Amino acid sequence: MKVDRLSTAKRPPFLKVSGDEDLIQLAEEALREVYDPEIPVNVYDLGLIYVIDARRTDGKPKVKILMTLTAIGCPVTGSILAYVEQALLDKIPGLSEENLEIEVTFDPPWSPDMVSEAGREALKELYGYDVVDEWKKRISEQYQETSSGGQAQGS
Repeated sequence: MKVDRLSTAKRPPFLKVSGDEDLIQLAEEALREVYDPEIPVNVYDLGLIYVIDARRTDGKPKVKILMTLTAIGCPVTGSILAYVEQALLDKIPGLSEENLEIEVTFDPPWSPDMVSEAGREALKELYGYDVVDEWKKRISEQYQETSSGGQAQGS
């Protein structure tokens, strides 16, 4: 399969991929079809996918996904994982449950700066402003308040 350079250039900033590029692209397509029920952005562009390792072993596709969720106590964890599994099984010919591994981690914890450019655009359209920029401003302001507050106490 020919590598689509455009699609690989638009991967989320924290995503690591390895293996066969054609299988990786199929996995990416599948993950773009799975939406977080609480946030109208797919799990891929939301930055919930940390690692895609997709390769053929003995002629059969084998896929490992390392992903996170937006919060540790996410009430839709089971649903999201089931949707991810089904999307991958549906999209990748020959992939079986035995050759699919999905692991959830919270290290590092998810943050809005993990959202891809496509995800940011979707959120801008929905909310009318750049959610990621707004989050970064708030974090910066909180840090500055904490830093200056700490200095004032020490003087």
